[in-house]
Amino acid sequence: MSNYIPRRSFLKRAALATAATVAAPYILPSGRLFASSGSRIANHVVFCLFAGGVRNIESVDMQRGNLMPRSFSAPGSVDPSIAAGMDPLPAFTGNSLQSQATLFREFRYAQGPTGHFNGHSTALTGNYTLQDLSIKEAPKMPTIFEYYRKHNSPSQSTLNAWWISNSLGPYPSLNYSSYPGYGALYGANYMQPQTLISSDGFSALSNPQNFSSVQKEKVNSLRNFFNESFSKSGQYGDAGVDNGMTDRELVQEFLRQEVIAKESGQYNDPWGIGTYMNSDMYNVLLTERVIQTFKPELTVVNMQGVDVCHSNFTDYCNNLRKADYAVGHLWQTIQNTPGMANDTILIVAPEHGRNLQPNTLIDQYGNAALDHNSDATSREIFCMVVGPSGKIQQNQVITQVTGESIDIVPTISHILGFNDAIPGGMLSGRFLNEAFV
Repeated sequence: MSNYIPRRSFLKRAALATAATVAAPYILPSGRLFASSGSRIANHVVFCLFAGGVRNIESVDMQRGNLMPRSFSAPGSVDPSIAAGMDPLPAFTGNSLQSQATLFREFRYAQGPTGHFNGHSTALTGNYTLQDLSIKEAPKMPTIFEYYRKHNSPSQSTLNAWWISNSLGPYPSLNYSSYPGYGALYGANYMQPQTLISSDGFSALSNPQNFSSVQKEKVNSLRNFFNESFSKSGQYGDAGVDNGMTDRELVQEFLRQEVIAKESGQYNDPWGIGTYMNSDMYNVLLTERVIQTFKPELTVVNMQGVDVCHSNFTDYCNNLRKADYAVGHLWQTIQNTPGMANDTILIVAPEHGRNLQPNTLIDQYGNAALDHNSDATSREIFCMVVGPSGKIQQNQVITQVTGESIDIVPTISHILGFNDAIPGGMLSGRFLNEAFV
């Protein structure tokens, strides 16, 4: 780890380094001068996977009241049968994301098993898989990170592409594919905030001492997290993503700054909501730190807290509210970050839904739990595209069945201007043109 740099100086250095990768003009061998990006709608995309299996019944349909007031524009109190199990969050009185968005109410995860890994793989590759995927293997088709980094002109650095997930084991495998000509060379910086902010990990990094072999392994895994070839846990192999010397130093210093922030108590109640922060909120918090520091062009973050629905429906609803709060906070941070404000499009979608019929587990409030076993309801999801009024159709709701999970990757590639460079036949989805001015 490098020597401590005051945060303000570090942020300035990171901003200058990032700007150099995206703002400078480039000279082709022919001598023609061209900008660093093609025809773009915006220069930044944040894709938030509202993951863990979210039913439209509890989200856009609001059959139990509006559990997502920061996302959807609707009044109404929460169903008393679940309200008793809700953690208190600050009241929301502002404009919802929907007022700045096009909402596809009837989006579909149309094919393939309704499992989390399959759903995430579809959302990140733009291709359905018709069988259960091995969580030990990289996807067979390229991810959005690979398309972005390979097909932009010029190829983008890892500082501009980030994949931030919860700590469920297989998600590092979604960073890049095994497809010929793509792979680790075009992967993104990957981060699991829950691992990164663990007390043991931070104490080990910030308080050097003599470690046991087990402690050394944990510390080294954190230190290598953003290294030239950061480590994945054993069964998932080596991530192999190369930041390059300058970028690696910046990312390592970013990691060190977050160590200092955690040790100084800045993670105790960072949003001023008391002790109610959950893992999804911390995922978004670290995403916000990345955005404020590096202003990346492509950021993907997932939230998995609602997956408790297999055994506890009330906790599922509570975590749905928290994920909604986190997405609203993320959008506010984007709008308060120079270089991102008014030049960012936020896409929000679950990876799949949940079953219509409950299982046999009843929680303490008398609510039945839900699985996701490929019934029709588990394929019903929503998608919301949020952005500036000059770029996104504002407060538009599309009520007919329109759009699928495989449409998100081509939509991102269109926004960032590299869609025409992707070889034909790689993507079967379409650009969600209805959302754009």
